[in-house]
Amino acid sequence: MRHILLAAAFACAGASPALATGEAWDSIKTQLYGERALLSGQNVIAIDAPYRTYEDARTDLAAQIIAPAGTNVAKVTVVLDENPMPVSAVFALDRPQPSFYFDITMRINGPTPMHVVAETTDGRVFVSEAMVKTSGQGACAAPPGTDPELALASLGQMDIQVADVTPGIASGKLTSLASRLNRMDLDISHPSHSGMQMDQISLLFIPMRYVETVDIDLDGAGFVEMTGSISLSENPRVGLSVPRRTQTVDVTMTDTSGTVATKHKTLPGF
Repeated sequence: MRHILLAAAFACAGASPALATGEAWDSIKTQLYGERALLSGQNVIAIDAPYRTYEDARTDLAAQIIAPAGTNVAKVTVVLDENPMPVSAVFALDRPQPSFYFDITMRINGPTPMHVVAETTDGRVFVSEAMVKTSGQGACAAPPGTDPELALASLGQMDIQVADVTPGIASGKLTSLASRLNRMDLDISHPSHSGMQMDQISLLFIPMRYVETVDIDLDGAGFVEMTGSISLSENPRVGLSVPRRTQTVDVTMTDTSGTVATKHKTLPGF
């Protein structure tokens, strides 16, 4: 299913770069959700995104979702409407949660609306929007920050940190359930080649290669699967809310070239 969603969004992006902002989102949401009703995310989704990026190729985007009473968060989709691959990350929760927080480092190719879509276990779909402006660096085609050969040597190395820090949005919105959670940070060594970048010596395009999936298991059971895209920054970092009782974390990263890397961490005190 993740391949279908990403392919659909890629086709949408390539159809007409001149689409106005509203038209781009209208096309994307129709391809992803068809005739399903998209409800206002007010009081459900809070987004933390800069008004203007400090670094187009590595921008922190975050959101917190609290499901309405009696339901849980089952899936969260991050859409950067004007990026070459608009469906930029999808978090599918194996264990739906009352509250879910993420932050992630992304490439922002140009000024774009950012949509965060949350699906709950009762089948409802909620959406919130923020506008992100850029400095005009064209992040998806910007030269890699690391020599491609050096980047491949460390590809797949990962670091996991879990801190007793309450995850939530800086403004203080939607934090009522956050005290039950810890924050997990995952750093992945990966060049995240977009397929739009040129080797600065040969002037040939570097083949597309990015983090396709990140499976995160907690205490030996599936917790969340993240599907990536070329919107992920070089050496992406992903932060997530995790239950405070978590004792072990296992991560499996798979990229679009079939490379698989794993990492295990036993948390202090266990």
